[in-house]
Amino acid sequence: MLLELFIADFAIIDQVRLQFTPAFNVLTGETGAGKSIMIDALGMLRGERSDPSFVRAGSNQARVEGIFTLADRPDILPILAEYGLDGADDDQIILTREIHGASGRSVARINGRAVSSAVLREIGGRLVDIHGQNDSQTLFNVRTHAEMLDRYAGVVADREQLSQQVIAVEAVRSQITTLRNAEARRIDRIEELTFLVEELTNAKLIAGEEATLTNERSLLQNSAKITGMVDTMYRLLRTGTPASERRTATRSIVDSLDDVTNVLSELLRLDPSLAALNEQTLEVRYRLDDVIEGVRTYRDRLEFEPGRLEIIEDRLAELRDLAKKYRAADAAELLERLTNASEELETLHYSAEHIAELVQQEQQLLASIGLAAAELSSRRRQAGDELAERIAAAMADLAMPHVKFHVQLSQRPDPHGVLINERHLAFDRTGIDQIEFLLSPNPGEPLKSLAKIASGGESARLLLAMKSILSAVDSVPTLVFDEVDVGVGGRAGHVVGEKLWGISDAHQVLCITHLPQVAAFGDCHFAIAKQVVNQRTQTFVHPLSEQERIEELAAMLDGTPVSEASRRSASAMLERAANYKLATSNS
Repeated sequence: MLLELFIADFAIIDQVRLQFTPAFNVLTGETGAGKSIMIDALGMLRGERSDPSFVRAGSNQARVEGIFTLADRPDILPILAEYGLDGADDDQIILTREIHGASGRSVARINGRAVSSAVLREIGGRLVDIHGQNDSQTLFNVRTHAEMLDRYAGVVADREQLSQQVIAVEAVRSQITTLRNAEARRIDRIEELTFLVEELTNAKLIAGEEATLTNERSLLQNSAKITGMVDTMYRLLRTGTPASERRTATRSIVDSLDDVTNVLSELLRLDPSLAALNEQTLEVRYRLDDVIEGVRTYRDRLEFEPGRLEIIEDRLAELRDLAKKYRAADAAELLERLTNASEELETLHYSAEHIAELVQQEQQLLASIGLAAAELSSRRRQAGDELAERIAAAMADLAMPHVKFHVQLSQRPDPHGVLINERHLAFDRTGIDQIEFLLSPNPGEPLKSLAKIASGGESARLLLAMKSILSAVDSVPTLVFDEVDVGVGGRAGHVVGEKLWGISDAHQVLCITHLPQVAAFGDCHFAIAKQVVNQRTQTFVHPLSEQERIEELAAMLDGTPVSEASRRSASAMLERAANYKLATSNS
């Protein structure tokens, strides 16, 4: 829910910071005082389109910030983690929107990190829902009716299970289509793949073979040089350089180092402090033996096969030609092509049998989907009838006793659909039903789509009736109602207040109202007023004390100046609302 709202330099608001109760918050004020500005500010936190005109005249930027608790929406935490927006405090989230006056550009932030408008809409839309008298984004949008009915019916989990089965049959049908399309060119493809498999199999490919051969080729090309260098090393280490190669023959490194160790041994008798140096020298001598042995071993296994270089060049050329022919980078990729071709060949050889197996699998899935979809449709119909009765009763409470509400479930025939009651019906991942809410507001009028309801008063009351019933299954924690009581008279205003307060049992509710009967039910009451300060108009919002509420309600009843009779009426109104809330809470 929304804990705190901060607004700065937004429209005619200089700076406002509000803390809301988790229950029913009401905001009242004169026409033009700035109530709609509050809705615009909350819309910014939902990712709605910004406007440079929102920036207060003389300011560089407007800023709106909302602090929300996530105690009632733990499902948002994985989404925050997905976008890298999770922080140290998993109990709260801060949404911020800045609008720059010069450029008109807006910047959205979540937990202090800049995000796109799309991300803000995804997160903000899960935290706040704004409903006005002409709301068409949720209740009056046909695409949302199925979701609302399924939540009310408690079948969302069943629908998800059905969805997984539909995804499975879609995959099977895709495979069948692919195989049947491939059948037309199956023989040509088999010949093509057979040649590829035979050629690559006969090539006896080895992953990494090119690197091995390239290294061996380098050795062969430098064989004489390598042999000479190794022989020179060995002679220097073991036998010394022959006199024929130098004017004066040199002794080997081994002989010289042996002389050093002998001299050092004699010195050690005269000076014991040379013990460590003597050990180091002996260690070098032993290690030199290891080096000599390693050089000798390497020299002895040097064997350069005559004609081997030509064989290597031919093999590398063969690998290059195959790689070029099959557009591969190396032997490893050629082996991958060979594996894929072999698998495709096997599929093509047994495609008829495979298609038959897939068709059988498709029929089994369709039968299972048909049973699940029929059960889901039946539960929807039962829940739809119950929902229609409850909404009609709620509309009667709101002074519209003749309203008829209907949840329409329709199906479409499809020869490739699921068989239910000897009819093949179209289906998708939600089942077989197309769901739409219909309404007849007056006696004798036919049922019509909600989207075609013209009266603002009817829309407002229907919205309120539906929300009061569906709120228990609405996952958005904070619901904002913008003058949904427009067109509702004082006679029904008390009932409107009851229903809005009832919604706050499962949600935080913010309501902008012009009816004192509604405002009397508020658990927290904010007054919005407009004043001229230093020759500039400013909007102020502040919470009201109990006595201030009486003055505000009295002014809403009879205007100003407030009379004692109005105050008594306002006090009685607050008392009736308090008694109703107490009785309802205890029942």
